[in-house]
Amino acid sequence: MSNSFENYQKRRLKSSYFSVVLSIALVLFVLGVLGMVVLKSTQIANHFKEQVTLTLFLKDNVKRTQSLHLEASLKKKDFTKDLSYVSKEAAAESYSREIGEDFLSFLGSNPLKNSLDIQLHPEYVTPTAMADIKKDLLKNTYVAEVVYDAPLIQLLTQNIQKISFWVLAIAGFFTVIAIVLINSSIRLSVYSKRFTIKTMQMVGATKRFIRRPFVWNSIRLGVLGACLASGGLLALLYALSQQIPELELLTDLKSLALVFGGVLLVGILVTWISTFFATQRFLNLKTDQLYS
Repeated sequence: MSNSFENYQKRRLKSSYFSVVLSIALVLFVLGVLGMVVLKSTQIANHFKEQVTLTLFLKDNVKRTQSLHLEASLKKKDFTKDLSYVSKEAAAESYSREIGEDFLSFLGSNPLKNSLDIQLHPEYVTPTAMADIKKDLLKNTYVAEVVYDAPLIQLLTQNIQKISFWVLAIAGFFTVIAIVLINSSIRLSVYSKRFTIKTMQMVGATKRFIRRPFVWNSIRLGVLGACLASGGLLALLYALSQQIPELELLTDLKSLALVFGGVLLVGILVTWISTFFATQRFLNLKTDQLYS
């Protein structure tokens, strides 16, 4: 009879552990996905920002040696990511291909100017920063005009801010939900052992001594759940990288380290804190309150 009861208790304990690990793994998996979305949304936004071109049109009397000197000075600027020289002949040829006819034969001369196309670092692609850059560049005696798509920059900045806000808001919401769900699972696991906790306390064990095995056991469950979540997340990223290789999901080691490290850290911290307060609650209860 006693062996049958012990086997029943062991099966019940294993079932309890399994449900806790599964709950932790599922919640941490969702958090990992959201973390990757947050990191990649920044990368995608930066990708679009880097496509913005700021064009410097040079004065007609500027010689090639002078433009080379200007190029060298611009490459040293913090805002410059890439720079290329476009001669007015190359610009005319490109424009003729776009419109499908040779406009030079109609005009008789080339009205275009030599120019420098500058790709900026993403942090400088904002309305205020680009306006300041334009103002600074116009002070150069070689520069006739500075052109960029100001309405596009304004729209891009606003949309990125909106998307970033909602992504962070959703991530924050699910983080709170994750903490609540993991906390509930841990509390249920500790609740099933409330009589054991009270018995140990009645025979003279200190609160720290009673709490320690519960905390360490929960941390192990948290680590196991984090490992399962990381495995699922890795499989998902592999599948997505096959479909969208441009996102560099598996080659961006920094993002991978942040996401998987965050999943493990959240798993450990939440289980430790939840177990600490759950055991503390039952340690403070009176014996007759354990049945309520």
